[in-house]
Order: sequence, then structure tokens, then C-alpha cells
Amino acid sequence: MTSAVRPRWLVGFVAFWTLVGLAFGAQLYLTQAKVGSPVSWSFAVIRSLGDWYTFAVLSLPAILLARRFPLGSASLHLLVAVHLIASVVFSLVWMLLRAGLTVVLDGQPFAETLRYALVATLVFNMLVYWVVVVSTHAFEFYQQSQERERRELDLERRLAEARLRALQMQLNPHFLFNALNGISALMYRDVDAADSMLVRLSELLREALRRSDEPWVPLRDEVSFLRRYLAIELIRFSGRLSFEEDVDPSTLNLPVPNLILQPLVENAIKHGIEPQSRPGRIVLRARVQPSGYLRLEVEDNGRGFDPAKPVDSGIGLSNCRSRLEQLYPGQASLKLEAGSAGGLRVVLEVPVRATTSAV
Repeated sequence: MTSAVRPRWLVGFVAFWTLVGLAFGAQLYLTQAKVGSPVSWSFAVIRSLGDWYTFAVLSLPAILLARRFPLGSASLHLLVAVHLIASVVFSLVWMLLRAGLTVVLDGQPFAETLRYALVATLVFNMLVYWVVVVSTHAFEFYQQSQERERRELDLERRLAEARLRALQMQLNPHFLFNALNGISALMYRDVDAADSMLVRLSELLREALRRSDEPWVPLRDEVSFLRRYLAIELIRFSGRLSFEEDVDPSTLNLPVPNLILQPLVENAIKHGIEPQSRPGRIVLRARVQPSGYLRLEVEDNGRGFDPAKPVDSGIGLSNCRSRLEQLYPGQASLKLEAGSAGGLRVVLEVPVRATTSAV
């Protein structure tokens, strides 16, 4: 027991036995009045508190013994025998202490008081001992249950963090390999453009590594990272790609999953823009819905849905779905819709309150 917990425990311990003593004092006062032998309130309280404070003192070794011999530490027969003997000793010691206290308070003979206590309180005292032991075991089981629950929650949190980190580690190489393939293809056509792409790629990777440990970032930072990524793609497509933003300024400070937009845009470029020869366009939209969800859209004017191939079968979208499930279990969604210009629209919705509290 720590030093910070000990004073609170002591106050609670004394308060508990005091309340029990006052309750029995009130019962003594009312009972004596009912049978026609009234006693004063002070007499009833002092007598009752004397009884129960004695129990309180003796409960301390009883608690220690219950902790020393918890259930499962030995055979049931041995535990019952130990506590049965201890309950008899507990009762006898209580009677000796209480008889001595009665001599001091009332001046009654010690032997006579002890004989009366043997008849009147022996079994009751043993029952008090067993109540103390059972309560101690119940409290210990409760604490162990709470500790197990805390450990399980901590393990679940660590497991979720490990899974999220693994997903992020999967995403970075995937993005890097795609970028390097683009640079390799451009190297033989435009060396200056390839060199510019390498410089921008190094800057982008430094930013990605700096943010790799953060599960959430403000939308402002996510859009800034996306612009850096698209600066590389704009060089690769040589004017055949354009990017538009329709982002509500009020959403820029809202937290979003780290690196959630880049794979969506990369997927749009790879599967929508790149296979066609006409100019490609990607639009990013961000709005807060009346339902309290932040809605993010990445729309392209590419070839749209291909019935022969599932559009969400790649690493980028499956990675995003897995990360959303880790960060917002059962709360976020990622949907694919037909775009307004014949392409594909990826709609991502996350609860605003959940993201705000997470940062």
C-alpha cells in the first residue's frame, strides 16, 4: 500500500467501524426504550462504539491472516481449520478486551463480565470474524479483477498501436516503390524533371518519417503533405494532371488519420488517371456533416468503375480501411461512388468528436 493511499484507507476504515457502532448504538437506545429500560443516548453510543472499535482493532490481524491464507493457497480443509481456530481466538480476545473496558467504564467485576460475554457474544464474535475474512477476500478478488481489466485494456491498446504501426509501415514502402518507379520511367525522357522529382521525394519522405509516430494530424497538415506528393506527380505527368481543393476552412484544424489522403489520391492516379490519355483531374473536398461527421472526398475524372476488376482490391484502399477500423471501431466508413465527371469518388467519413478527443 503506497503512502498516498494509506491515509485514505485509514480514514475509510475508521469511518466504516464508526458508522457500524453508531447504527448499533441507535438500535440499543431504541430497544431499551421499547422494553421499558431506557438508557441515555451517550450511554448507548459509548457502549456500542466501545464494542465495535474493539472489533476494528482485532479486524486488522484478521485481515492480515486472510491475505496470508487466501483461497487457493492451501487445501480447503486447512483454510477452514486455520480460520476456525482464528475465529475462536478472535472472539476470546475480544471478550477479554471488552471485559477490561467494562471494568474501567462501569466498575463491574472482571470475572462476572467475562462469564456473561462467553455466553452472550462468543458465537456473534466468531461471525464478525468470518464477515471480516469474507469481506477481505471479496475486496481482494475485486482488486485483482480490476487489475486484470486494466492489464487487458493496456494490452488491447498496445496491440491496436502495433497493428496501426504495422499498417503505416506497409504504406510507406508501397508509396516509395511507386514513386521510384515513376522516377525511373522519367529518367530516360527528362533528366531534369527526374532530378526535381528526387529532391521533392526526399523532402516528402523526411516529412513522412517525422509524422510516422502520430496516429492523427490536423487536416491542414494532411493537405499540405498531399500537395507535396502531388507536386511530384504533376512533374511526372507533365501538365496532364490538375488538382483542385474544395476544403471548408473550418475543417482545417480537425484531426484526421495520419497519411490517409495520400493513398486515396495515389489510387485515383494509378487506376483512374494513368490508364487514360486525356488530361486528368483530382478534386479534394472536406465538409462537416450535420450528423457530426467529417466528410472527405477524393474524386477523379478517370475511367471509373471497372466491372472486370474490383477497384478496392489494392494495398492503398485496403490499408485505409484497416486503419480506420483500428482508429474508429465501427464508427468510420470508406465508400466508393461514381464521380460526377464519370470517374470515381472515394468518400471517407469519420466522427469529428472522436478525432478531436484523440489528439
